[in-house]
Amino acid sequence: MATKPSSADPSSLLESLAEFRFELRKFLHFSEEAATAVGLQPQQHQLLLQVAGAREGTPVTIAYAAKRLKLRHNSVVELVNRSVREGLLLRVPDADDLRRVLLEITPKGKKVLRRLSIDHARELTILGPKLGLDLQRISTYTGANAGDRQIKRRT
Repeated sequence: MATKPSSADPSSLLESLAEFRFELRKFLHFSEEAATAVGLQPQQHQLLLQVAGAREGTPVTIAYAAKRLKLRHNSVVELVNRSVREGLLLRVPDADDLRRVLLEITPKGKKVLRRLSIDHARELTILGPKLGLDLQRISTYTGANAGDRQIKRRT
């Protein structure tokens, strides 16, 4: 059974955070390289994933994609424009609200995304246990100063 780190030893928290961040960055680097290898920019891959992976019934708009990607609206417009030109996405008028345009993934986009998703799942199978262990160590930290300074979370 793992022991909880003492509040007097924040180095274990820092070590766990550093390891978690390193493993997470390895995955992100892998993801960027995998997207580039199939001819996509990493943000295009993320866009395709958000469009294809939206919950059923969710209207996938530019605003939705911007929120999910944590990008500015105009940046997503450019990303969508590029993806439409490359045949990965379609803009479709929303039948319920004609002021709105919905994003849909094309068969070409699905094919590229399927390949990337299989590769990503395989990589997460390798990195996942280490990420989980680091996250578990972080969550068990109960240092007295753990809540002293909190960073405001943006949703």
